[in-house]
Amino acid sequence: MVSTRRPSDLCSLHQEGAREADRYKWIESEKRGHDIGWNAVHDWYRKYWLRYCREKRIEHVMGQRRWEEFSDTPSSYILELIQSNDLLFERVLDRLICDWENLDIITWGISWGICTERIISILEELDINSARLDPPIAN
Repeated sequence: MVSTRRPSDLCSLHQEGAREADRYKWIESEKRGHDIGWNAVHDWYRKYWLRYCREKRIEHVMGQRRWEEFSDTPSSYILELIQSNDLLFERVLDRLICDWENLDIITWGISWGICTERIISILEELDINSARLDPPIAN
């Protein structure tokens, strides 16, 4: 089914996350042959929530999909980096997608002799730490 959603439409990270947790519950229940209940939902939030939020933050900052939990919009700086296919930006983004933390990326840049000022400015604009949202249910 083709989505009719536009990148400018606001989506709810909490609502989409709840749907993902329900899908996980269904899959895990199917594997076991019976409904395993809310334990599976809690399990999904414990295992996947932070990474899920991080992925959605990247979508948001890249202008691919807007999430109401993130109040900002893609900056002109980020849009310029995307449009110019900036190699450093792509490398930083690759590392964020692989769950590297900001300090890991800065350390990587130092070890490769890359200008840390540029890395830090990219990281500040991406603001990946704003994706550390508390789950809507207790773990």
